[in-house]
Amino acid sequence: MAGIDETKQFVPLKFAVLTISDTRSLKDDKSGALLVQRIAAAGHLVSERSLVKDWIADPMIDVIITTGGTGFTGRDVTPEAIEPLFEKKMEAFSALFLVVSFPKIGTSAIQSRATAGVAGSTYIFCLPGSPGACKDAWDEILVHQLDYRHGPCNFVEIMPRLDEHLRREKAKGATV
Repeated sequence: MAGIDETKQFVPLKFAVLTISDTRSLKDDKSGALLVQRIAAAGHLVSERSLVKDWIADPMIDVIITTGGTGFTGRDVTPEAIEPLFEKKMEAFSALFLVVSFPKIGTSAIQSRATAGVAGSTYIFCLPGSPGACKDAWDEILVHQLDYRHGPCNFVEIMPRLDEHLRREKAKGATV
């Protein structure tokens, strides 16, 4: 049965929230602010919050969440910029995000190009720029999968195996 196993210790992760937009500033970036608030409320650490026109990654970050640039206009190129970095694409994230979105926004969910994958043993989630989409992705998918106590399985418990080839210490307390 899915849910939190209270016998396990919570393992806080270090997050970078990266907003990709050429039309936003940190002052008016509602989606980035929403994600920072929800990540902190879940007990994780926000190590970095940036707004950039180009994407950068810190190899010591466990999880990167981007917001914006996933639409269909000419400037929306986040998936094209990020997906080539993936060692493994997380096809099920896009599918599950569609399942979560459809009851709320109907057929408009077809416009989502949300994507996710693993690059250099770091999870990367590219979310749409709307606060509603960020809320749904965090509240209904990510908060659970990025919590070591969530069962029957979660992303945190497999982190030590993601980076076996790098021997980089990640999620202390997680057992394999």
